[in-house]
Amino acid sequence: MLCGMTDGPFLAPFDLIGEQYDNSFTDRTAQLDAGAWITEQLPRGARVLDLGCGSGLPSAMQLDEAGLQVVGTDESEVMLRLARRRAPHGTFLRRDMRDLSDLGEFNAVISFFSLIMLAKADIVTLLHDLQNVLIEPKLLAISTVYGNFDNFPIMFLGVPAKVTAWPTDELVEVVKQAGYEIQQTDEVEAEAEPGRMERQIYIRARSTL
Repeated sequence: MLCGMTDGPFLAPFDLIGEQYDNSFTDRTAQLDAGAWITEQLPRGARVLDLGCGSGLPSAMQLDEAGLQVVGTDESEVMLRLARRRAPHGTFLRRDMRDLSDLGEFNAVISFFSLIMLAKADIVTLLHDLQNVLIEPKLLAISTVYGNFDNFPIMFLGVPAKVTAWPTDELVEVVKQAGYEIQQTDEVEAEAEPGRMERQIYIRARSTL
């Protein structure tokens, strides 16, 4: 889920969080709906890039079961091991999600609650860079949290992290400016961890470049 790998011995925050992350979310309906939007438009064998794939639950598993070729990237080896079990036909690589080199081309890109771990400037750059790997029908599905902060320090499931967020209308404009046509935007309230609700944003889009 996170990015920004370092040289030498390193434990990503999600190495420490592990399976607690899967147990923290009780309602994944909106994420599964976004995944279904992808699967309904792609033939079996189409390639999907899952940026910040985490444990593979539910999205990589959902796409794998639909017969799509999933390539997931994440910096947490703990999460990647879980993803490999849940989506056995997929390819899962430990790397910074901003590193798109040597991955090939994709019919769709998804990134659910992983972009929040990047600074705003890096998110903008990454959305532009994805244009270089997208091929028809050039689908994009992302989710994040509602807010207005950049690299803001928090504690998540007892582990320190830094997160970024935009208000919905500003995030929509960021996606548009990167060359995507918005297909659907949804806001949902969900339990992010036991006892804490958060406002989440889901955007479905298609590249116009």
